[in-house]
Amino acid sequence: MKMTKEFVFMFDHQESAGKEMLGGKGANLAEMTRIGLPVPYGFTITTSACNAYYDAGQKISPEVEKEVTDSLKILEQTTGKRLGDPSNPLLVSVRSGAVHSMPGMMDTVLNLGMNDETVKGIAELTDNPRFAYDSYRRFIQMFGDVVLGVDSSLYEKRLETFRDEHGYKSDVELAAEDWKDIIETYKNITQEEAGRTFPQDPKEQLFLTINAVFDSWNNKRAVLYRQLHDIPGHLGTAVNVQSMVFGNMGDHSGTGVAFTRNPSTGESELYGEYLINAQGEDVVAGIRTPQPIADLEKEMPDVYKQLVETSQLLEKHYGDMQDIEFTVEHGNLFMLQTRNGKRTAQAAVRIAVDMVKEGILSEREALLRVDPDQIDQLLHNHIDPEHKRKQLATGLPASPGAATGQVVFDADEAEVLTNEGKEVILVRPETTPEDIHGIVASKATVTTRGGMTSHAAVVARGMGKACICGCEAMKIDLEAEYFTVGDTVVNKGDVITIDGASGEIFLGEIPMIAPELSDVFQLLLTWADEASTLDVRTNADTPEDVRKALEFGAAGIGLCRTEHMFMDPERIPAVQKMILADTDEAREKALDRLLPMQQQDFERMFETMQGRPINIRLLDPPLHEFLPNKEDLLVDVTKLQLTDPDSEELKEKENLLRNVRLLEESNPMLGLRGCRLGMIHPEIYEMQLTAIFQAMSGVLRKGIDVNPEIMIPLVSTVDELKEMRQLAINVAGRVEEKSGQTFTYLVGTMIETPRAALTADRVAEEADFFSFGTNDLTQMTFGFSRDDAEGKFLQHYVEDGVLPKNPFMTLDQEGVGKLVENGVSLGRATKPGLKTGICGEHGGEKASIQFCFDTGLDYVSCSPFRVPAARLAAAHATIRGEKEEAKELQLN
Repeated sequence: MKMTKEFVFMFDHQESAGKEMLGGKGANLAEMTRIGLPVPYGFTITTSACNAYYDAGQKISPEVEKEVTDSLKILEQTTGKRLGDPSNPLLVSVRSGAVHSMPGMMDTVLNLGMNDETVKGIAELTDNPRFAYDSYRRFIQMFGDVVLGVDSSLYEKRLETFRDEHGYKSDVELAAEDWKDIIETYKNITQEEAGRTFPQDPKEQLFLTINAVFDSWNNKRAVLYRQLHDIPGHLGTAVNVQSMVFGNMGDHSGTGVAFTRNPSTGESELYGEYLINAQGEDVVAGIRTPQPIADLEKEMPDVYKQLVETSQLLEKHYGDMQDIEFTVEHGNLFMLQTRNGKRTAQAAVRIAVDMVKEGILSEREALLRVDPDQIDQLLHNHIDPEHKRKQLATGLPASPGAATGQVVFDADEAEVLTNEGKEVILVRPETTPEDIHGIVASKATVTTRGGMTSHAAVVARGMGKACICGCEAMKIDLEAEYFTVGDTVVNKGDVITIDGASGEIFLGEIPMIAPELSDVFQLLLTWADEASTLDVRTNADTPEDVRKALEFGAAGIGLCRTEHMFMDPERIPAVQKMILADTDEAREKALDRLLPMQQQDFERMFETMQGRPINIRLLDPPLHEFLPNKEDLLVDVTKLQLTDPDSEELKEKENLLRNVRLLEESNPMLGLRGCRLGMIHPEIYEMQLTAIFQAMSGVLRKGIDVNPEIMIPLVSTVDELKEMRQLAINVAGRVEEKSGQTFTYLVGTMIETPRAALTADRVAEEADFFSFGTNDLTQMTFGFSRDDAEGKFLQHYVEDGVLPKNPFMTLDQEGVGKLVENGVSLGRATKPGLKTGICGEHGGEKASIQFCFDTGLDYVSCSPFRVPAARLAAAHATIRGEKEEAKELQLN
């Protein structure tokens, strides 16, 4: 059937409205319908209808209402059922479905269309009154919760009381008459809490539910999820209205969730869970602990075979691992949803590589299946296998990784304690979407109910956090805030360690071991390097950091901050003597002590780098950072004045305090630092340059290639760089003359002031390269002090939409990005072959890396542990760039 509409599309419409209009769920339902899979019929209300709803002040427009009504008529004609018809009632589910998968974040209502009359018709048609009244009470509870705002726990408490009063252990034992009693109680709860009767008109039920699903796009948990996953808030959600099939119609019915591959490990096997005689929400809500999908082969072999075949078909069709929801009604399989499945980083890498080997994907397609943001999950610690430990309990290994923390039982408290600097593990009977902020704050999550496709498991896997579900041996007392395992009592605040890969829980803290990169991961990164045209370097200041970065595949060092070499406790006295020297002679003496230390640092780094480029930034921070804290000195001086006024120690402290005050600056970030220090005290930079070239001489004699790039920091004018460049040339000349060698090196600058970026054509006259210091460039462009901004107002800016993201984490392309683009363009206008890169931490963030590729930079540089993710992001940027170029060629 074909309907040309703007706001509503039937599942079998001929034109593809696209994921942006239909949402991921709606687009996939339409696609499954087109390829002939058994999908219950229905229609999708588009994201444009959602945006129109908000534009109209959270009201459904007459146009949308008419299209929904028309589509409902088609659904009724196709199914032969009618909404509200007691003799042959149509029941529908109403589900959200955004462009990007947001599991559990928005709302769903099942069994819509039930009322006091249709429930009788369903009982007669199915010859199963128990099923009919069970379905009705489920609908009242879901509608009350989602649409009318009634606390769902009120319904649950009443049901628990009823079970206890009648000696029932589970819902399956309740008969039709029991459910009738529960239904009346539920209606009373709804009247008391919502201030209105439960609506009997199915049309009213439908439109109230559509409103509620649209509203859920902006509920607290959905907004937080979008912020965590960089999902734009303007997209809106689609709504899918689908005829119901029932998994709670007896022992030949059921419902389940399956992944076409293991989402934790990536192993090629059907993975998931199901429940006999249940509805879909029972599985994902974690209220009942389901059975593993493999057991379905024994209970319903024909259904299992069909499910496996359908899974394989969907995986090949979409070229990705699928997350499937299905229902079995009287032995017939129905597909309710398919979407690209959430997975751990470990699984993402294995699935991508395996699909290349299986011929499903090309290497470049496989690279795009792995999100760079996930990669750091592979670099987390795991439990030391040699450490003796006593297992406390075990549950389902829902998300790999290990974590240690204090036990907390409340999501709000988890967030508070984490903000206080504590590490916590959230322990709950089950989690709900309202707990997402606690899952985010915690190091890990443990639940006593639910399976590996429950809310807690899916959310934790997506965040790369360890999670254990279904740990039934744990008995939690939420009010008293403790849990027991047998005779062992664990109170709030006690420390536990969990292993999400094995499902084990241990008392106390257990040592961790650093991870190793697997052969499969290394292969994927090899493909990434082959695809990428953008080099990835590292920010490293010690040989240890360099070795780690090289292990992670860094192509060189993009930033060696020499001031970090001075922070060693053994060197600080010599640095302080250099700073506090009263005469040139005293300063030279202190510098002479520092020279061999610096030279040794550079020798070790050059040897480790084995000819790879190393960008060395000369001393940059304000000198006062190397001196004692002024307030501490004041306290010491005051004490000594009172207790030992004639001592030599007092004279030394007073002299030190005087010098600290002399060096004190109103705004140190904008004061005597960087090249300004070299201009005023050239002897400091001369010492560093001598150390570099003497180290270079020694390493070259060992037959090891050396490629230093000497970076002059904080340049604002070409004349600053000209003078500092000449200093480097002079020092190199002296060492060359003394050693009889000839050195190859570059001298350039860090572009971190707006003026340098705006006059980059002049600055390039004296530069062999530009390295954009995007951290300071962001501070200076915004006029933000990073520490103050992040601590006091920046988060509010992001939450309120004043800024789309924290500009210190994701490069501000609109402002700071324009300065970078300008600097590259002007610099290369002067020197076409000018090497350019960035060395702020933006160099490890995927959106910023895409910008660097688009701007034509030669490399990005980031901290060692971000190198693997940056390598993958650089490949993504190159592949996308090639696709855009191919599109443009086709258009032209």
